[in-house]
Amino acid sequence: MKLRIGHCLLTVLVCGSLSPADGLTIYRIGGENAPRPELEGDYEFVQLSWSDVDPALHGSDDRLELSGEFARPEQLDSTVNLVPIIESKGGEVLNLVWIGWGPPQEDDLNMFDQDPNTIYLGDGHFASHGPPQKNLTFDFGSPLLLERIRFYPREKHLTDRFVESFRVGISDGDPLKDGTRDLNVGRRGSELDFDIIYDIAENTDAVIELPLPTVPIRRLFFQAAENTRGIWEIAEFEIYGKGYAPFAEYVSNVIDLGAPASLGELIWQGEVDEGARVDLSMRSGIDNDPNTYWRSTFRGGERTTLDERGRSLNLASYNKLSLGAKAGITHDTENWAFWSAAYDFAAGQGTMVGAGPQQFVQIRADFTSSQSAAGQLDYLQFAVSIPPVASQALAEIVPVAAPAGEVISFTYKLKPNFEQGDLGFDSITIDTPMRAASVDAVRISDAPVEFEVIALEDVYFTVQIPRIDAQRTEELIEIDFQTEIFKFGTVFSGRIFDSRQPTEVPQSVTPGDADVLEESDRLSVDLVRLGESTINELVLTPRVFSPNGDGINDAVRIEYDLLNLDGAVPVQATLYDLSGRSLGVVVEAAAASGRFTAQWDGRDNAGKIVAPGLYLLRLSVDADKGEEIRQAVISVAY
Repeated sequence: MKLRIGHCLLTVLVCGSLSPADGLTIYRIGGENAPRPELEGDYEFVQLSWSDVDPALHGSDDRLELSGEFARPEQLDSTVNLVPIIESKGGEVLNLVWIGWGPPQEDDLNMFDQDPNTIYLGDGHFASHGPPQKNLTFDFGSPLLLERIRFYPREKHLTDRFVESFRVGISDGDPLKDGTRDLNVGRRGSELDFDIIYDIAENTDAVIELPLPTVPIRRLFFQAAENTRGIWEIAEFEIYGKGYAPFAEYVSNVIDLGAPASLGELIWQGEVDEGARVDLSMRSGIDNDPNTYWRSTFRGGERTTLDERGRSLNLASYNKLSLGAKAGITHDTENWAFWSAAYDFAAGQGTMVGAGPQQFVQIRADFTSSQSAAGQLDYLQFAVSIPPVASQALAEIVPVAAPAGEVISFTYKLKPNFEQGDLGFDSITIDTPMRAASVDAVRISDAPVEFEVIALEDVYFTVQIPRIDAQRTEELIEIDFQTEIFKFGTVFSGRIFDSRQPTEVPQSVTPGDADVLEESDRLSVDLVRLGESTINELVLTPRVFSPNGDGINDAVRIEYDLLNLDGAVPVQATLYDLSGRSLGVVVEAAAASGRFTAQWDGRDNAGKIVAPGLYLLRLSVDADKGEEIRQAVISVAY
């Protein structure tokens, strides 16, 4: 099964920079043959390629096939020997000598030159500059799905110079597993360890071809011992892979928007096979480098962010440091947000995050694949507006805890801060876990004002208020509304915009201290009572119904609340008679936290009206902590 994601909205990604320009700008990376967005009014459009990544601008790609139209994981050809191209793909071949792992010796290269007439001779000479066995490691730079290895002597020595004793090991490269695998090999701090998959002591075959397990392999280890029957040789050592790269990554350049801007939604188009995954995330900042660079001063464990001349280190100057002076790279927490949580790929869009207007953004796509299943991104796109709606818009909500499934009154508090040229706003959108029961009041600086609810949807509402601009900077805006929550940490995110400029990007609010008299400082609400139950309530209305077609109580309404689910999980509601015979499935779906409804019209799975009597409804939810079941009795009467 392949999940195809498409989108026709305007809005995310590219690599590059743009000089400041007032109004709307739409960025797109990939999809170079796709039409420009169709919008009323003027806007600037920036088209960039997937292949524009530049390490100097903090961009990178790993194990990806990039074109003007798509980005997808590399797929290995099972007929192509990977050893001759290992260095061009970011890997290396290592040879073990007395001082540890290092580059191959000159005669080692004869095994990898694709010439079956040149050889590496196993006559024991390697023992003069290394261990008594020949040890090689093939490091592919990142994990791959390898299919087989193959090695052999020259054709004229098939009967007398084959490798008699050898071992083959593998490692996924995970440093957390180091020291736990079967064999540790190396010297003086350059140890590598492997799980041994072949340990052959009495081989008699000249041409060795061995299958490899279908697991991600970053490093492959080969060890050949001295033959008991004389010297051995290897003319060619070959490694073959098959299928998609199990892990691939795309990181855009840091994108300079030209000036602080309101960030729109990230949207994307692509597809993902069943069994594969594409995780998209983004981050934003106020300068062009998301990292902090550290230099060792060689005075104990002292580190500094300055070079030897007292200047702040950047990517270029850090790369020029000696290896010993490089003391690490950390995230710049002062000027950059952390990577966002992964977006729901199936949704095709997600809100870009940033603590107020941001000038720089960066997008990442992580691909997880199996041998035969992968994902593909056609394009990513986003829109920004310059100048922003406001230079800052802090928001918080009270109360910060509420019981599950009960209508509660909340107050959304918003304090904007404006600088010269900011657009101002007259509309506020607030996201809710379900349709708000009511929007009751709006106050500005504690004074009630007229407002209009211009949208009341299942997952948000929008109110229009008197215009707020630089003349009313830092005035507290309060919105009273009622709704229910079903999950611990429910976030009431919000956006502000000017209804007179519909093409401009709404600006996300920033959680913070909007009201000094409240201690909330956040937009998330917790559950007052956090129990173990996933199914909060199962309600049948009416309990007794008569499906006789008279228009009165012809069906039973089934309503249930689900709590604290981490994403969508399988939910099923099945009807049974009292003998335990299944009459059919009423609900079979994937659902997250929230309130859900269904109905039963009294018919069994054959479409026939059931006889009067008692029936059992069984609701099951297959959550991470196990299956939870709730049952209720339904009465059918005529």
